[in-house]
Amino acid sequence: MVLECVAQNLISRRQWLASAAGGAGLLVLGGCASPAAQPANKNLVVGGLFAGSRSDKGFMEAGWRGLEKARTELGVQTRFIDGIAPKKELLVPALTQLAEQGAQLVIAHGGQNNQAVAEVAPRFPGTRFVVTQGLVQGSNLSSYDVLQEESAYLAGVLAALTTQTGVVGHMSGIRVPPGLKGRAAYAAGVRDTNPRVKLLTNFSGDQDDNALSYRVAQAQIAAGADVIFTMLNAGRDGATRACREKKVRQIGNVIDWTQVDAQVFVASAWADVGIGVFQAVKDMTVNAAPQSGIVKIGLQDPAAVRLTTAADVPAAVRSRVEQASRAIASGQLKVPEAYNGPEFSI
Repeated sequence: MVLECVAQNLISRRQWLASAAGGAGLLVLGGCASPAAQPANKNLVVGGLFAGSRSDKGFMEAGWRGLEKARTELGVQTRFIDGIAPKKELLVPALTQLAEQGAQLVIAHGGQNNQAVAEVAPRFPGTRFVVTQGLVQGSNLSSYDVLQEESAYLAGVLAALTTQTGVVGHMSGIRVPPGLKGRAAYAAGVRDTNPRVKLLTNFSGDQDDNALSYRVAQAQIAAGADVIFTMLNAGRDGATRACREKKVRQIGNVIDWTQVDAQVFVASAWADVGIGVFQAVKDMTVNAAPQSGIVKIGLQDPAAVRLTTAADVPAAVRSRVEQASRAIASGQLKVPEAYNGPEFSI
């Protein structure tokens, strides 16, 4: 059994792409319960769908790590599909395959799955479905939403306090609800802190294209931005290269990028979206079902959401950020979810 698990996990993404290109259909990569995990959960099969690379050092990898944590700590069996584009016509058959192959719980990671899961879930009433960072619900469908927008608001506060030029940037890829809410929150944090600061905001259409993100970052820097908040996946490296070349500071998201490159990253809007994946599985093991409706996880849980800062951030700036964090966590400050301002294009 252990050898079978190892063999399954050695299947490469290249083999997956080759099989898909050759018309063989989607290949589900499998995982097995850890020998040290809880035996009571060994019969629970969880399927995960990741519309992107599970090694993107960002959103998709965080979700996959949440699934891996569930496998090793909770003792469930896992299967997953990754490496596909976030298009409904591809997501629907992938979700269908996971359900047909026996997953009692199917987790689609990311709000780009909202429509696809809402279509597939009614076809499998005996299967539970969860969308992380989602906005959908139903009789066998719920969403777990780690509130990235709350740490994005704090990123806006810090950007407005640390810019020297009075111009800050925002970069993202596809226009999915979490990204749109994150942009709205960042813009509000900037505006509430210093309304004289100008915001340049761009959705390029691709989370993973480094050449594209390099060009967008270059254009924003040329327009005066000296702090840029990036909500990207594998395409973050291009923006980072542009920032390093021009000595511009960047604010990352999802993980703590200040621990990766403190010279470039002045802060990071930490939002461990993998917690949504893990919590959904944990709820399934405890209650035989995920929580119903839309489950929100925000700044009240610092392990899930917070702003991390580099060592050179002044104490006064940290204090202002903490003040805003307390106001959000207490409910005194409501983070906006919509942005109606100008867009930056190249």
